[in-house]
Amino acid sequence: MRELLRFWVWLACLGCGTLQALTVTDDRQVQVTVDRAPQRIVSLLPSLSETVCVLGACDRLVGVDRYSNWPQSVARLPHLGGLEDTQVEALVRLKPDLVLLARSSRVTARLESLGLKVLALEPQTMADVQRVLLTLAQVLGLPEPAQRAGQLWRDWQAGLRSVAQDLPASARDARVYFEAGAGGYAASEASFIGEILQSLGLQNVVPGSLGSFPKLNPEFVLRADPDFILLGETAGESLQKRPGWAGLRAVRAQRVCAFDRSQVDVLVRSGPRMVDAARGIVECLRKLATT
Repeated sequence: MRELLRFWVWLACLGCGTLQALTVTDDRQVQVTVDRAPQRIVSLLPSLSETVCVLGACDRLVGVDRYSNWPQSVARLPHLGGLEDTQVEALVRLKPDLVLLARSSRVTARLESLGLKVLALEPQTMADVQRVLLTLAQVLGLPEPAQRAGQLWRDWQAGLRSVAQDLPASARDARVYFEAGAGGYAASEASFIGEILQSLGLQNVVPGSLGSFPKLNPEFVLRADPDFILLGETAGESLQKRPGWAGLRAVRAQRVCAFDRSQVDVLVRSGPRMVDAARGIVECLRKLATT
């Protein structure tokens, strides 16, 4: 009977994640100790929500931020606001044993004061994505986390190389400006997006020395005069109204990729859908390069 009881306990725990006490340093440079594999996770950053899911632990998510929308199952979870307006009371009621959030989140100290375990991870580069992938695989208590994270990473890199082969020769080495946010925030060479552009064989007109996502003076873009402009659909609608921009070669030749909201979600999230992001860029450039 005792052996049978042990068997049923073991069977019940299959897939729930096993983990000895693990201490990791998060992106605040704070050491966080996780005593057991978390089973009730709140994620307040879309890229972290997506990473948890590709690691096979989507069922452990009990709440997410308002922008997390992939995979589809995430849409059914409670959405708890954003960086500036996290619904703390609703979050606490979910009784999470781990909260994942961005380093820049304003709610971190309050959550910790309420006794919640907080892990701040904010991937901004390819190296960050790889590191966060491994960290979450370990924290989730997955079997052989290094091997699992490593295989995913190799698959993504192979995917990027495959997509790069589809870039038409006429667009290779083209000079590109990628506007990542309203107000003139661009994705530079040092950003996750910039690294995707480089992997495709494109040249980013915004140098990494300006920071990952610098706010640019419109004159900078006029002087750079890129071959292609990539930005969100809403910004694209008013592009020609920007002083002097109607004279840019990309605007004159109608070589502007204006991505819709769902496409922008994929493009700006430094996470598991990097191959989809690259594919979206290449598909647009293929269309423009042949017109």
